[in-house]
Amino acid sequence: MSRFSNLGHRLYQGEVSFDFVGRRKLWYSISGVIVLVAAIGLAMGLHLGIEFKGGSVYTVSKPGLTVSQAQETADGIVSSHPLVQSTDSGKIRIQVSTEETKSSDEIRSELSQKLSVPLDTVEAQVIGPSWGKQISQKALTGLIVFMVLVTVYLAIAFEWRMAVAALVALIHDLLITIGVYALVGFEVTPGTVIGFLTILGYSLYDTVVVFDTVKENTKGLTKQNKRTYSDAANAGLNQTLVRSLNTTVVALLPVAALLFIGGGFLGAGTLNDISLALFIGLAAGAYSSICVATPLLAQLKEEEPEMKALRKRVLQHRAAAAAKGETEEGVLGDEESADEEQPAGMVGQRGRSAGTARAKGRPSTKR
Repeated sequence: MSRFSNLGHRLYQGEVSFDFVGRRKLWYSISGVIVLVAAIGLAMGLHLGIEFKGGSVYTVSKPGLTVSQAQETADGIVSSHPLVQSTDSGKIRIQVSTEETKSSDEIRSELSQKLSVPLDTVEAQVIGPSWGKQISQKALTGLIVFMVLVTVYLAIAFEWRMAVAALVALIHDLLITIGVYALVGFEVTPGTVIGFLTILGYSLYDTVVVFDTVKENTKGLTKQNKRTYSDAANAGLNQTLVRSLNTTVVALLPVAALLFIGGGFLGAGTLNDISLALFIGLAAGAYSSICVATPLLAQLKEEEPEMKALRKRVLQHRAAAAAKGETEEGVLGDEESADEEQPAGMVGQRGRSAGTARAKGRPSTKR
């Protein structure tokens, strides 16, 4: 841990630096592949929950009843592939889609008979598709309003290029999370929507922290000729790198516990909808703030005439410094070669000067 803290200090001081901005083509390629895979999953379709597509939900309370037993029983009653899950309270939840031809009372009665439970212990709830459509429209409206407000805020607080870069990172995170959700086949519920909005807020927060550091590093940048905008942006990214990684790890630990232990090991399936969205979204948000948002911001800024002129001056300055260094190295090498080529008993000018200097600092042996 002390080594990691020392690395963070060295990154902040600029003693160590990873060139994230300079490798932006690599990050763009990786993001492109991930987004393409996510798009393929999204094209396959999302498994919408009953809250969005409508249907009926039956909750059965019976000690010792397992999900597999309830699934086998439900499959024998309905023909529309019911979804069976266990709830946090130990009850069994059976979802039946609107495609089922049997009425709710018939399904409820058959579940009571085949599971050998009283009829009043089988709770039924019917949700119409119109209600689910309203929920979907409101969720989409909320997402669009969120994106617009974020863009306006960043454009005012920072500048429009930062707003564009942050918006691209948010869309990047959203596409990846939804695509993975579609590939895994988890059910999309209102909890999933909450998870989506949460990860967008986290991703935005992480990006704004990096952008604020970049903004501080680029003040008065055009008054010097040693660093380009990309250099300054990469320095700011390295200064916040350890902080971003620490924040992401701390945020992922409880979410991973919900997903893998609560949802996977303990079988609480109702936790999967929000925990998977949070887990994928938090990881994608950390990646996008480092490898997408900041490199894209630097690319947009480098298109400005002032930044183009600055880059030209910086490159000229570096070329001149490199040429000067080569000249000095060549002169020193020629002088040393001249001294070595002189006959025995003779010393070059540099040797005489050095000998004279040593003689001046040494007491005479003459009496």
